[in-house]
Amino acid sequence: MIKPIIKDVLFLERKSQLATLEDIGVATDLLDTLKANAQTCVGMAANMIGVTKQIIAFQNDKEYMVMINPKIIKYSGAFETEESCLSLTGKRKTKRYKYIKVEYQNLNFQMRIKTFTNWTAQIIQHEIDHCNGIII
Repeated sequence: MIKPIIKDVLFLERKSQLATLEDIGVATDLLDTLKANAQTCVGMAANMIGVTKQIIAFQNDKEYMVMINPKIIKYSGAFETEESCLSLTGKRKTKRYKYIKVEYQNLNFQMRIKTFTNWTAQIIQHEIDHCNGIII
């Protein structure tokens, strides 16, 4: 189900809790909402639809991907960039990494580790920041 986008900074600054099997519907809603906003958005975190759970969805090489309880376990290649966010107005400067290795659970709650680079890595870092209550 497509959900409204949360723009309340105080809500977005809350750290998200670990997701459980009971939160699988949140992942579906997040994916539906991301697809509905595909013209202006390439990634979303659950708090952007009002749920403080560690779930993100994003475009990965024109396919959609969901990560549950994602955690960056390795990174390198720091660079400065500017980003925008569907929940915020304008662009903001931030530091990102060109290479990241992420540990996460898939929609079947199976543990996975995968490496991402460049644009996709940047999207994932932005969404994991959301899970941690960090706003660019």
